[in-house]
Amino acid sequence: MTLELGLEGTVVLVTGGVRGVGLGISQAFEQAGARVVTCARRTPESSPGEAFFPCDVRDPDAVDALVEAISARFGRLDVLVNNAGGAPFADTSAASPRFHEKVVGLNLLAPLIVARAANAVMQQQDSGGSIVNISSVSALRPSPGTASYGAAKAGLDNLTTTLAVEWAPKVRVNALDVGMVRTGNGYGDPAALGATVPLGRLAEPAEVGACAVFLASPLASYVSGARLVVHGGGERPAYLDAMEEKS
Repeated sequence: MTLELGLEGTVVLVTGGVRGVGLGISQAFEQAGARVVTCARRTPESSPGEAFFPCDVRDPDAVDALVEAISARFGRLDVLVNNAGGAPFADTSAASPRFHEKVVGLNLLAPLIVARAANAVMQQQDSGGSIVNISSVSALRPSPGTASYGAAKAGLDNLTTTLAVEWAPKVRVNALDVGMVRTGNGYGDPAALGATVPLGRLAEPAEVGACAVFLASPLASYVSGARLVVHGGGERPAYLDAMEEKS
C-alpha cells in the first residue's frame, strides 16, 4: 500500500474556514492539493482556496443553496469539514436561555444541517465522501463557563458515530476533539495556558489542519465513526500539584 494523501483535485468545503483554526484547516487542504471552498457569515477581506460563499450555517435554506452552488461550480463535493462553531465564556446560571439555544444551534444543529446537505451529494458520487466534524475536548470533561458549548460538542461526538453508521458505506464521518489552539483570540496568556499541557504549548492551527487532512484522506480509508483527540496530552492532573506541594 502506497502511503499518499490522495487529495489532489478533491473539492473540500471548510465552514468557518477563513480565520483561526478554520484557516489552518483550509491551508492544510490547499497544501495537500485539494480545491478548497470556504464559507462564513461575513465576507472577509481575503480568503484561502478557490471560492468563498457567505452563508449562515444555521439556516437550512442557506446551506442548501451553498451546497448547490458548490455542486454547480465544481461538479462534486468530496470532503466537508464542519469547523464553524465556538462560544464566549459565560456563567451558566447568568446566561439567558436564548444564549444557550444559540450556542447549541451553532455547535450541534448547524453541523447536522451542513452534513445532511453534503451527504445528499456524496451519496450520489461513485467515490462517496468524507465528513470531519471539529469537536472539542470540552465534550470529554466538565466545561465550566462554556456549559452549553461542552454539551453541544458532546452531542456532536455522538452525532458523528451515528452518522457513520447511517451513511456508510459511501460516506465516512469522523471527529477531531481539539484542545487549546493558538489563534490570537485572547483567551488568556498562551505561555501560561501552554504550561498546563503535557507537551508544554498550545496547538497551532496548522496542526489541527494536518489531522483533518489525515481523516479525510485515503490514509484513513477504514476509519469511520472515530474520535481523534488533539490536545497535546490533555491537562496535567491537579493531584500532581498537590503531591508536589506536600513534598
